[in-house]
Amino acid sequence: MEIIISSNTSKPIYEQITSQIKAMIMSGELQTGDPIPSMRSLAKSIHVSVITVQKAYEDLQRDGFIETTIGRGSFVSAQNKDFYQEEQQRRAEEHLQEAADIGRTSNISLEKLIELLTLFYTEEE
Repeated sequence: MEIIISSNTSKPIYEQITSQIKAMIMSGELQTGDPIPSMRSLAKSIHVSVITVQKAYEDLQRDGFIETTIGRGSFVSAQNKDFYQEEQQRRAEEHLQEAADIGRTSNISLEKLIELLTLFYTEEE
């Protein structure tokens, strides 16, 4: 499992870890039941504090993405893909609502907004 920490972002390190592990679960790279590295092991491999990784794992566990068993370790949970997908859709809806409001007040046509969204959606990063 490869986690990349960027110092060029305002996002805290634990959130970077959390979002990358969530993305790996959502993409299917990590499957239900797969083990994830111990806190110490991950902290050592990405050169951060164990406490930082612990915070990320606590958030992942709270959100239902991983299950941790003392003595066995942490594993990908079965339960939360749908919740995460719903949460991401809600976030997208907020941005789309804002775009629609800007479009209406600035006389940008719906067709132009759809064209822009299609362009952004299909564009490679």
